[in-house]
Amino acid sequence: MRVATFAAPLSRDGPGLLLRDLNKGDDDSLNAIAAAIMQAAPDVLVLTDFDYDLDGLALAAFAQMFDGRYPFMFARTPNSGFATGYDIDGNGRTGDARDAQGYGRFAGDGGLAILSRFPIETGAVVDFSSLLWRDVPGAVLPQIDGQPFFASGILDVLRLSSTAHWIVPIRLPDETKVSIMAFSATPPVFDGPEDMNGLRSRDELRLWEHVLDGRYGPPPDRFVVVGNSNLDPVNGDGDSAAMQAFLSRPDIRDPHKGITNGDWGDGGPGKLRVSYVLPSTNWRIVGAGTQSPALDAVTDGQSDAIAGPHSLVWVDIGR
Repeated sequence: MRVATFAAPLSRDGPGLLLRDLNKGDDDSLNAIAAAIMQAAPDVLVLTDFDYDLDGLALAAFAQMFDGRYPFMFARTPNSGFATGYDIDGNGRTGDARDAQGYGRFAGDGGLAILSRFPIETGAVVDFSSLLWRDVPGAVLPQIDGQPFFASGILDVLRLSSTAHWIVPIRLPDETKVSIMAFSATPPVFDGPEDMNGLRSRDELRLWEHVLDGRYGPPPDRFVVVGNSNLDPVNGDGDSAAMQAFLSRPDIRDPHKGITNGDWGDGGPGKLRVSYVLPSTNWRIVGAGTQSPALDAVTDGQSDAIAGPHSLVWVDIGR
């Protein structure tokens, strides 16, 4: 079974615009992204920047680009764009994109979505997305000059997940179940000296540590941690040591050691590893790789501008 994640730019500037572009059928970005997915041909795909709509119309339209390969889909309302009513970033205004539970210009902006060839047990999904940041064991909350950064009342509503944290059981043809631990964390940048996003990104990863350590009940047996942590274990901003520690866990395999999967060029942070597919040790690793959108899939050769800086990351697992 091939499990993959792709932080492809499948979000737009407003609600309904992704569905509009999908229905048009001539969008260069969507065609380049779809071509990369078709070439990699994953059995289970976690998309970490996909606009959510209540009826799942955009996800269904996107799945139609693959000629019936993905009959099973899953998405829920993400925290991205979900209004808090508070001035989260402390700029004196409310209602900005950074004042939502997770950065978002509208409700559902850049959410999580899963496409699968195999049945998804939606009734057994475990969703940690409503967990408050302050309630995570060992949470480190931002401060300024030794004082809390957040104004009164914010910690009563602010969730940990900037997008979502799900454990999604998928039933394979041999009746084996794989638990997809899907998430997409905030980039550890775009903040100030309080390091709000850096601290939150680390704690979004730490939540999976607590889950696997059994602090939220029995941990999943056969699992794959899948998504965009926005943390590189060596370079870039953020807590690289936290990512290194997670990759070193005895219950996780890391088949992509030393391989980057995002390239922001010389004007940005350069090449980083931010997306991960990490099977539990009771899976056998059959193969692993990455797939970038092909230059010939777009008309002007601007693959980064059209299909984003991220590569699709995949791992083949077996029993």
